[in-house]
Amino acid sequence: MADYTFGGTDEENAELKKLNAEVLEDPDSFENWEKLVRAAESLEGGLNRNSSPQSIVATRDIYDRFLAKFPLLFGYWKKYADLEFSIAGTEAAELVYERGVASITNSVDLWTNYCSFKVETSHDPDVIRELFERGATCVGLDFLAHPFWDKYLEFEERLEAQDKIFAILDRVVHIPMHQYARYFERYRHLAQHRPLPELLPADMLSQFRSEIENEGPTTVQAGAQQVKADRGELEIEREMRTRIDNFHLEIFARTQTETTKRWTYESEIKRPYFHVTELDESQMVNWRKYLDFEEVEGDYSRTQFLYERCLVTCAYYNEFWLRYARWMLAQPNKEEEVRNIYQRASMLYVPISRPSVRLQYAYFEEMCDRIELAKDIHQAILVNLPGHIETIVSLANLSRRHGGLEAAIEVYKAQIESPLQCDHYAKAALCAEWARLLWKIKGSVDEARKVFQQNAHWYLDSRPFWISFLFFELEQPTSAETESTQYKHIKQVHDDIRRKSQLPPLTIKDLSHYYMAYLLERGTKGTAKEYMTLDREINGSVLSLPSLHFMRQWTNDWCNRPFSVQTTMKQKLAEDGREASTQRRLMMENGHPGVEVDEAAIRRGENPYTKYYQQQGEQQLPSDTQVCRSL
Repeated sequence: MADYTFGGTDEENAELKKLNAEVLEDPDSFENWEKLVRAAESLEGGLNRNSSPQSIVATRDIYDRFLAKFPLLFGYWKKYADLEFSIAGTEAAELVYERGVASITNSVDLWTNYCSFKVETSHDPDVIRELFERGATCVGLDFLAHPFWDKYLEFEERLEAQDKIFAILDRVVHIPMHQYARYFERYRHLAQHRPLPELLPADMLSQFRSEIENEGPTTVQAGAQQVKADRGELEIEREMRTRIDNFHLEIFARTQTETTKRWTYESEIKRPYFHVTELDESQMVNWRKYLDFEEVEGDYSRTQFLYERCLVTCAYYNEFWLRYARWMLAQPNKEEEVRNIYQRASMLYVPISRPSVRLQYAYFEEMCDRIELAKDIHQAILVNLPGHIETIVSLANLSRRHGGLEAAIEVYKAQIESPLQCDHYAKAALCAEWARLLWKIKGSVDEARKVFQQNAHWYLDSRPFWISFLFFELEQPTSAETESTQYKHIKQVHDDIRRKSQLPPLTIKDLSHYYMAYLLERGTKGTAKEYMTLDREINGSVLSLPSLHFMRQWTNDWCNRPFSVQTTMKQKLAEDGREASTQRRLMMENGHPGVEVDEAAIRRGENPYTKYYQQQGEQQLPSDTQVCRSL
């Protein structure tokens, strides 16, 4: 892109190059993208048919890349379509609108804008009506769909198609939405002047007519007498219209009830559109409750539509994608719909740093007997997240289910032996998983122990490895005859943890507590001594004071010693003569490089080891002043 020309003036071209470089450096930064788009829009004072080809091509490229990255931004689809209309005309703008409604199918605003554009640029009512019907299918159930329905009614009013207007209103009055009452009043008014066949289905009209005719002749007052007379056609129609109006009022009451039920949740939706910023927890809670409500109501169309609405706002949250896929999977014959949900989540929205939805997609494809595709999904995750332990373990288990134990072991070996796939800590965890596989699946304790023992020296600083090793030995079943042998294995692991491993002190302490609990629960007569020794060494006081004479001598030496000794000694210990090199080596060997000495702090009587023990979670050492006073 260095030699790419964006068009415009030299100054504009330089600015766009700079902004484009920032986007390439951090493609997830929405602010950088916005700056780039704004700069592209302002090229040559605003693009039109007479703008330079370089500027037009550059702006299109920027919009295409931007909307590929953030396809749910309906406002930018509208701006892109307007830009294309000013540059290339109707067909180019229509193509952008089609791309937009394919990317964000349930956007009321985008569909309304698209249909408005079609009304203004097309002279074929049937083509326009077909587009409105597509939009009605996609957004008609939205609680805030009134702008779309208003635009649809406005179009039919231009054509003076009263029958079409009434048919649209007949659909809308059944939908729980924000302005349901306004539509019903208009619907009821029009119903008074429409032919009876338009008001109700033929079977209901026939039922109403039969009920009226079965009531027999009507009673008419004739002077002082009441005379029974057969109902005329006009009287039957009048009675039918009255019943139809009552039936419509029942529809209104049901719609009002359904709207009221949803109002609680709709009023809490503060951001019904997509944005890259995180949602407040209260918003996510509201979406969860709203989805719970619709699922209990049991209307498939409304529940599916709410999920689609939710996943515009919550597009980056795998929780809602997984919930949607699970709900759809519970519906009969919806395998392709479930696959579509997983593919949208995996390929477009959920960040690769949250691979759980991709793993779930792999399990779904495995369920559908598409084993190779399931493996490919795992491999695709590992391309972007090399060494991701959960994915590697999942791939190994998938391989075992369909290829046997050796296939799973080969997955672990390939990852561990690869110099680029995994880092040191991931390899340690995978080695423990390998041993666990031999233990749990093959049932070979000896082979599992051998894997641990042969690899222990490589992973002295791996917490998962040593935890797995210790618990592996602790969980082996024993009897009175075999307990002494198992005790030796457990003790050996614990001794290695304390003497050979490079784990942090707190981790060693925690693991020692498990070993001490083992001694009490399963130890023999002589283990009490070992337990008490460990208890003293591990849980004893932080500072064991020696003899008074030694303590006084230590205090005097401390007060008179030059405080640069530690730094000097660390420099001598390093091959390159740098203190930092010794610090790193001490960190690897001991889990901590030691305590930096601050001469001024020491002279004030502050204890140099206080910070160290606080970091380790231990109690604070008494200060030097307190020690001297106690002497």
